[in-house]
Amino acid sequence: MIQARKVLVLAAAALAAATLGAAPAHADGVVAHDLAVSAAQRRAVLDYWTPQRIAAMPTGPSTPGTPPADGPDGAGFPTGTAVDRTIGRLFFVDRGEDESCTATLVAAANRSTIVTAGHCVHGMDLIGNYPQWTDKVLFVPGFRDGTRPYGSFVARTAFADTTWVTDDQQNGHDQAFLVLNPDERGRRATDVTKAAQPLGIGLPGHLPAQELGYPRAAKQPGHQGRPEFTGQRVAHCWGTPKENPGSDEVPMPRGQWGVPCDMGGGSSGGPRLTSFSEKTGYGVVVGVDTEGWYLKPGGALCLDQTPDCTRYLFGPQFTTAVTEPLYRRAAAA
Repeated sequence: MIQARKVLVLAAAALAAATLGAAPAHADGVVAHDLAVSAAQRRAVLDYWTPQRIAAMPTGPSTPGTPPADGPDGAGFPTGTAVDRTIGRLFFVDRGEDESCTATLVAAANRSTIVTAGHCVHGMDLIGNYPQWTDKVLFVPGFRDGTRPYGSFVARTAFADTTWVTDDQQNGHDQAFLVLNPDERGRRATDVTKAAQPLGIGLPGHLPAQELGYPRAAKQPGHQGRPEFTGQRVAHCWGTPKENPGSDEVPMPRGQWGVPCDMGGGSSGGPRLTSFSEKTGYGVVVGVDTEGWYLKPGGALCLDQTPDCTRYLFGPQFTTAVTEPLYRRAAAA
């Protein structure tokens, strides 16, 4: 269940006195894992993610000659707002495969904290064995058409929930925070971008929301093949979220919310924001997107994906029980 209403508005001063460290295990249910700490490790990540390697990442199918379609279930987002400076592509290697998700800079005392999906930093194989952290994790805020307008930031430490690290089928725990190393000039991420999104914990899931991300695929022919749906530009969906009801066949924990959305793989970890201003690009991050499911017109889960069903992009709503300990550990690291 969603926790009692509480908004955690993040300001550096509010956390300046925090003393929590980044130990491998902690009584608060948070697991910390160092990714790239030494100068040599950071250099190896930067050298790995060349423009050529990023350009070679696979994308979904396209239908040539299909006119572009923009609407609440998927559209490009104009440049020139805080979206450019706070939301970016998150590159990583998962079991030897190059992958990408989406992540968001959030306000924190260390000026170096991003939030994403748990499966973008830790997961198991297809049959639920061999838990493993992802590797060579790199955050590129404002990534657009292969460019890096605010540079690149190598992830230093990942913070994931103990339940997620133990069992990656626990959807409500599919969220994580990363602390970034400074860039090659020694600058922290939000000092470069001059922006970070506030985080909202414990807010109701039904508030009007925007979902943003860097999808590499889409279902609709009018979306397929476009830069916004091949990982080259940020895309967004908007509407009034619904909660994933699950079913007897596919039980679902409470607190998985999302709007109708055609963004596919690569959008995982993207923010779900409420109180969002398209003019400024600021909102309140209340959750992350993790998986697509279809709903019937009446709101029931649709497993056969019949034409009357609508695809939603769901993800956990931030709670005091799961999100707050993760955030506090990361923000103080």
